[in-house]
Amino acid sequence: MVLKVINHPFEYDMKNICTAFFPYEKIVSQGDSDIVVITEKRDNTFVADVKVYDRCVVKSHTVSKDEDMATAMSVLLYNALSEVMGIKSEWGILYGVRPAKLMHRLTDMMGNDLAKSHFVNEFLVSPSKADLTADVMEHENKIISLSRDNSFSLYVSIPFCPTRCAYCSFVSHSIERTKKLIDPYVDLLCRELEQIGTIARKLSLRLETIYFGGGTPTTLEPHLLTKIFNTIKDNFDLSDLREYTVEAGRPDTVTAEKLLAIKNAKVSRISINPQTFNDDVLVEIGRRHTALQTVEAFELARTMGFDNINMDLIAGLPKDTLDSFKNSVNSAVGLGAESVTVHTLALKSAAYMVTKEKTFDLTDRLTAGAMVDYANNTLYSKGYYPYYMYRQSKSLGNLENVGWCKDGFDCLYNVYMMDETHSVFAAGAGAVTRLKAVKSGKIERIYNYKYPYEYIDNFDEMLSRKKGIIDFYNEYK
Repeated sequence: MVLKVINHPFEYDMKNICTAFFPYEKIVSQGDSDIVVITEKRDNTFVADVKVYDRCVVKSHTVSKDEDMATAMSVLLYNALSEVMGIKSEWGILYGVRPAKLMHRLTDMMGNDLAKSHFVNEFLVSPSKADLTADVMEHENKIISLSRDNSFSLYVSIPFCPTRCAYCSFVSHSIERTKKLIDPYVDLLCRELEQIGTIARKLSLRLETIYFGGGTPTTLEPHLLTKIFNTIKDNFDLSDLREYTVEAGRPDTVTAEKLLAIKNAKVSRISINPQTFNDDVLVEIGRRHTALQTVEAFELARTMGFDNINMDLIAGLPKDTLDSFKNSVNSAVGLGAESVTVHTLALKSAAYMVTKEKTFDLTDRLTAGAMVDYANNTLYSKGYYPYYMYRQSKSLGNLENVGWCKDGFDCLYNVYMMDETHSVFAAGAGAVTRLKAVKSGKIERIYNYKYPYEYIDNFDEMLSRKKGIIDFYNEYK
């Protein structure tokens, strides 16, 4: 699609509004297209001129002195696109990753009720999403208050999986292709953890949470998991640790031996992630396990004493239906998962051919919305509450991802990450260390090499980057 921005500086906002309506489209500034959006400032008047195939709408708005111009232009374009497409986004003009953080800021300024009204009246967010955001904010704040000035979290990246899922956008590699890299990768990962531990001790920092993600950490054999666990135990002070999470995300990687290694490391929280309990959908997305294997893995973890288990589900997967998604939600709740994270499928534009028929076909968007609504209503009714939330660009229906939990089973790491509460030191391929200065709020990032072979080949250079942690703390202590 073509987006033309004339005489105003709000191109970034305009692109995000367009992406909410046209997630499959590549946005360019010139050329021929069946979808053309023109936004223009003419003195104190904004104009939005939208053409989508044979449908056209032109809207204008005269800006007053007190109006926020970026918001006014965004609302104008949103209304024009909504009229052309015949749909509304429940998130209105909001496109940020962290709506709860925005709600928090507005609540501090104007109070809870006015902040929610601002979401609805100024940002065009639906009342139900504004209420959800406020609820998330309230629960996040309880976790955020636990963090101290010298707190930090540790993230460990295991970027290997049995197979790569069709929807995956993470740094993850099939073990069939990268098996020979695993042993040297773990050796170097342990060296990096040793260095991070040394830095944390030198800075007298307090470790709050540990999170093993990926990939699928339980792709590793038990002795390799144990090697990493022991490295952490030997190099970090765990006396103040509040939470220790390992994603056992793929049920086909879960064995009694691996669960024992995890249990012996005193891991307090694991994830066993079905994504769906529909076997046809599992085949379609490239996951080589069945719904029954998910149940068996969950029950095995229970028998071994794990009492804090998360399950991930994805709304909008190919071949999934509203009824089968309802069954997935009911299955996770029926198993008694302490937390359930409901994601919305993030779309890949490269895999889609846009046509007029597909542009105006709202079936997938409406189905995903119904799935998310069902999950929200069901989880609320079963005693779960939303404790963290984030949004992704190009998600189906412009919808959100929400973590739900029973009372007291919030994932602290997820909240600290989403709120950017404190520093997160990250180890492994694709990992990003995020440094947070408590007083000023300054944030800097240190990037590791993305792929395992790059991580291995450039390890010494990458390790030297970690010295930037000390420099940051010396400058912003």
